[in-house]
Amino acid sequence: MRASLAASLPRRHALPPATLPAGIFLILAFLPLLASLVGGSYLVSLGSRVMIFAIAAVSLDVLVGYGALISFGHAAFVGLGAYAVGILSVYGITDALVSLPAALAVSAAYAFLTGLVCLRTKGVYFIMITLAFGQMAFFTASSLAPFGGDDGLTIAARNTVAGFALLRNEGAFYYVVLFCLLATYLFCRALVGSRFGRVVRGAKENPVRVATLGFDVYRFQLATYVIAGALAGLAGFLLANATEFVSPAYMSWQRSGELIVMVLLGGLGTLDGAIIGAAAYLLTEEWLSGVTEHWKVIFGPVLVLIVLFARGGLLGLANALMRRLGRG
Repeated sequence: MRASLAASLPRRHALPPATLPAGIFLILAFLPLLASLVGGSYLVSLGSRVMIFAIAAVSLDVLVGYGALISFGHAAFVGLGAYAVGILSVYGITDALVSLPAALAVSAAYAFLTGLVCLRTKGVYFIMITLAFGQMAFFTASSLAPFGGDDGLTIAARNTVAGFALLRNEGAFYYVVLFCLLATYLFCRALVGSRFGRVVRGAKENPVRVATLGFDVYRFQLATYVIAGALAGLAGFLLANATEFVSPAYMSWQRSGELIVMVLLGGLGTLDGAIIGAAAYLLTEEWLSGVTEHWKVIFGPVLVLIVLFARGGLLGLANALMRRLGRG
């Protein structure tokens, strides 16, 4: 009976066709080849950075786009995943088979403990309490003097994998990050399209109705919050290895705001849009920062205009243009 009830829940956010994500991942897969042709290894490291933040943005999109849970402390989970790698390296534990599960576990545990409190609130109160917990993690990391405090912590070398220095090769690391992004995307796509995801989306539209159908909305939202936190921890693990450095700045509210902008920029509640938004944000930032040191003065208004006038973000804008061209 519950299966039929779940099937009747709203399907407002239909998943996009497979052609778009296939194109995105094909472009990412062939980027190192392009980099070798133009003789610039910087493209590979930039691509890795874009994909790492895309993982964090996809995890946040599950919360914001499908669950209407607007978190301003999502960067805390990224930072915790990064600090798990950094702190373990201080004690000589540098194998990814240990540090990756630790990063996922720490981020998921923090998401569970804070989610127990945060999800008791709604609307602006939820936003403010996630911000408060995020800042609490930020100031805690800043006070960890043995691990660098405000100055951050330098990691001697990237993690090994079962003793092999796989991640220390830039090309191999790129494809590891690509695999993690693909796995995250497919997992989130399956999650959103499942019965579990339909309940979460239904709770976004009408939580009272979903509760009367017999579903514990709080429990479903808490599970979603923990999953999103763990995936952000994966991004933190990769970020720490990419930069060989961890800092409290990874947890700041500004970083959480940037992740929200990435999701909005690409298209809320699409998953594909989160990847596109992360790429658009970071590539535009990279380009403008090379033009002028006051690039934020230009970037800010552009983002505001896109959010105001491009309903559905860049993905929605592209779809609207395609429809107009089709009519013409």
